[in-house]
Amino acid sequence: MKVENIPANVKSKSLKEAREEIDTILSKLESQDINLDDTKNDYQRLIQLNKHIDALFKKKFKEISSKNK
Repeated sequence: MKVENIPANVKSKSLKEAREEIDTILSKLESQDINLDDTKNDYQRLIQLNKHIDALFKKKFKEISSKNK
């Protein structure tokens, strides 16, 4: 999934907000009462959040690298 395929409601999240949503989804997935359809949607959301966090880290890395040059 490319960064441009990440929905706006994920792209607008801060690192902290994305991490908190990931924690919530993981807790839900670890519970005993799970629905297969919901699980699929939650997994897709986790992938989107992960890609967003990765993009945030890459952006910050570039900023730091350019300052050190």
